[in-house]
Amino acid sequence: MRGERPGHHTLQAISAQLMRRILVDAARARGSRKRGGAAVHVALDASAVVSPERDGDLLALDEALTRLAAVDARKAQVVELRYFGGLSVGETADALQVSAETVMRDWKVAKLWLLRELKRGLSDPSAARFWTACARGTRRCGAKSSR
Repeated sequence: MRGERPGHHTLQAISAQLMRRILVDAARARGSRKRGGAAVHVALDASAVVSPERDGDLLALDEALTRLAAVDARKAQVVELRYFGGLSVGETADALQVSAETVMRDWKVAKLWLLRELKRGLSDPSAARFWTACARGTRRCGAKSSR
């Protein structure tokens, strides 16, 4: 937003990246046999954020998002900021120093790209259903719904 202190959006972007890493690491740790399998000790109340049933979906999303970043880094940043960081379209635009229209265009294309990738690689179609609903606009995909 205009008039905010310098670096504010950089902090938001870093926070979104950290949230993604925390969630993915928690999902990996839950599935790791050498760490006790399903018995994971989490200091924060992460159970509200990541359930064991969603671990596979989250890992698949992380892999697809990594592939998207290799193709188009800005679209991957838009997903990271909106989905993991909870930023609105306007906040994402400010953070990336692009227009809100560009963010919306990137968001729509990225959701479709991720949907295609997830449909290809998932045996459990729940994540693909989630991104299908996102792509159609029938489900809120970011923490803030400023389409």
